Amino acid sequence: MNYRRLGNTELEVSEVSFGTWAIGGSWGQTDDSEALKGLQRAIDAGVNFFDTADVYGDGHSEELLAKATKGKEDDIYIATKFCRAGDIHDFRTYSEENVRKYCEGSLKRLQRERIDLYQIHCPPFEVLKDGRVFEVLDKLQQEGKIRYYGVSVETVEEGLFCLTNPNVKALQVIFNIFRQKPLEQLLPQAKAQGVGILARLPLASGLLTGKFKKDTTFAENDHRHFNRDGQHFNVGETFAGLEFHKGVELSEQLAWIADGRGNMTRAALRWILDHDSVTCVIPGFKTVQQVEDNLQALNVPSFSEEEKERLTEFYKNEIHPFIRGAY
Repeated sequence: MNYRRLGNTELEVSEVSFGTWAIGGSWGQTDDSEALKGLQRAIDAGVNFFDTADVYGDGHSEELLAKATKGKEDDIYIATKFCRAGDIHDFRTYSEENVRKYCEGSLKRLQRERIDLYQIHCPPFEVLKDGRVFEVLDKLQQEGKIRYYGVSVETVEEGLFCLTNPNVKALQVIFNIFRQKPLEQLLPQAKAQGVGILARLPLASGLLTGKFKKDTTFAENDHRHFNRDGQHFNVGETFAGLEFHKGVELSEQLAWIADGRGNMTRAALRWILDHDSVTCVIPGFKTVQQVEDNLQALNVPSFSEEEKERLTEFYKNEIHPFIRGAY
């Protein structure tokens, strides 16, 4: 495993880390036994950082992480998120009283005394600009409830605004071959300021694995079914904001990235890791095999400058015009 420093903190985190949305829920059928085996496989491989949220399976993914990391609390870092258990548009959701409740709930489920990275979970821009939630997080940090805090953002504009707060130590952004906009301004600025970048949805909800066909269907409890067009939350969180059939078409045109790299999954993760402004990628998983495949991104060749340029042009000309939603 390779490790990268999370911004200007002292935390050294595995460059392939894992998100736990899929094992919590909203990605179809889950199996706790398989999820725990996957977590253990990741830990055995040197993964020391996991991202979760209080709303993933109503806290279930946090409880799974507690089981998987019991006795390893000093060695395995956990990032969790808050605000979506309430009304994200109601400023009362971000009051000290409510944020404390969210924090204490996560600590209890994680069976920890401190959260390593506490993140606001894609709040409206107005909440960030209001700023009071950051004062609450400063208090929790001073009390030792959280080690550091950050923000999971939907847009580059929100991310750039968060960089004006010196206490924001990490940004979680959608960044993958289909979503290259952060490369222009946000990632260089974050690197210059010593702010960590967690690249979420690195496989664009599975599109960049190359496994989907236009007739692929998803279970009713899978967000790739019920949020396909942004019916329940930001459309960008599902298939990187691309209409599914268009996304499949584009992924087929990207099949060449797998050449010499085993498969598209490993190649897509490698492309992200080739950017030194990224601290880590946080792919999801539901099986041990998916954990294994994601970890293999560490062992495949980096992209040449010519390949990177080809992907940049493909993004600008073929992908960007079809992305829906603010980003």
